[in-house]
Amino acid sequence: MDFKKFQPLSVDIGNSEQNLTIGWADGHTSVFPLFGLRKNCPCVSCRGGHALMGQYEPQLFLVEPVRTYKIIKAEPVGNHALKITWDDGHNSGMYKWELLRSMDDAVERLRQHPH
Repeated sequence: MDFKKFQPLSVDIGNSEQNLTIGWADGHTSVFPLFGLRKNCPCVSCRGGHALMGQYEPQLFLVEPVRTYKIIKAEPVGNHALKITWDDGHNSGMYKWELLRSMDDAVERLRQHPH
């Protein structure tokens, strides 16, 4: 396993640009639209049950946002996740670094093969 792939070097919140940018130790940069990130919150209540945690919809990163979201606070949880507090008050989602990187990979695949 390439641990650098899942090791963040920088996390930049762009509320005005409506994105979250992560620079990874392997040189890759991920740019997540905030709408897709909020809609793909990994917490149990947003996913609809423990069995669905870790599942997400990559196409939500590519749709036109129906509203804007702001990140109030983003704080690391140990070395494995990022806890985000959103402007709608929601704060129980812990986005694992592996999950964020796999979301980025899935969105890239969708862009290349949009069916």
